[in-house]
Amino acid sequence: MKKYLIVKRFPWPWLKGKTEQGETSPLLPKTGSSKHEDEELEHVTAGLQPETNDEENLRTTQLFYRYSLMDHFLKYLFIICNLVFTVMGLVVLGLGMWGLISKESFAQEKISSIGTDPMLIVMSLGFVLTMLCLSGCVGALRENCFLLKLFSFAVLTLIAVQVLLGILAYSMQGQIGGYLRSGMLAAMVRYQDDLDLRFITDEIQTNLQCCGADNYRDWEVNIYYNCSAPGVLACGVPATCCVDPLENGTVWNSQCGVGALMLDEFSAQSVIFLGGCLGGISRWIELHQTQIGIVSIVVVGVQILTLFVSTRLLESIQWHKAYT
Repeated sequence: MKKYLIVKRFPWPWLKGKTEQGETSPLLPKTGSSKHEDEELEHVTAGLQPETNDEENLRTTQLFYRYSLMDHFLKYLFIICNLVFTVMGLVVLGLGMWGLISKESFAQEKISSIGTDPMLIVMSLGFVLTMLCLSGCVGALRENCFLLKLFSFAVLTLIAVQVLLGILAYSMQGQIGGYLRSGMLAAMVRYQDDLDLRFITDEIQTNLQCCGADNYRDWEVNIYYNCSAPGVLACGVPATCCVDPLENGTVWNSQCGVGALMLDEFSAQSVIFLGGCLGGISRWIELHQTQIGIVSIVVVGVQILTLFVSTRLLESIQWHKAYT
């Protein structure tokens, strides 16, 4: 039919009649009827051609934008990973809530200091991790573009913040020691009143074999260990400052640091660690800076890979919804 239409419309010489004015030929159609027929043929051709192209384009598009095996693999891997991290976030959130409730941090007399409670940081971290991973998991499972965009934006923001913090830490190396000293002194002041700060301080002093921030006499900032205190802990240090806190090698002696602040350095060195923890932290960082750098690169790399996967899924879902 198409070839016939093309042949019909081509101006072949023998289809043109050379007649005089008013002369007609029974073998040739009249001028009016020829024009009318050509218009009808053009209308039919114009109506058939776009319809055929649309059907072919639609079939091609549906075949091209169908989910591939890689899309399905990335989707379900993305869902499983985010589901695992969602559970981890819920666990961290639960631990933070349990810590605040067990210490009665929401009591009226303690509510003013809740902003500096380490458990509040743990709870906030668990909440952010849960909401972030849950949005990615549900977004991929339900093919929700809004949730996937929210997840991608949050991960991109997190990467930018981490890179910025790394740059600031590198450029402010001289001031970081001062911030650490202030933070450790604040933890030592509240050592007896906050179980979390006590646990953190004890772990640092035990693992690094140190005492205080700069030296063992920093414990005078604590009202219980100060020499002017009336209690039995006066002029003492915590048991984690002791060189050998175990009595007879088996029993923990919590009173091994009592009276250590009254001793001179020569006498005290056989009982407690004299060096401060800030020097121990600096030495530990210098010894493990390669491992710290590798871990940091791996963490940021995983986040960048997650961002690329979520972007790939988002693009596939958008094209699939648009052409199916």
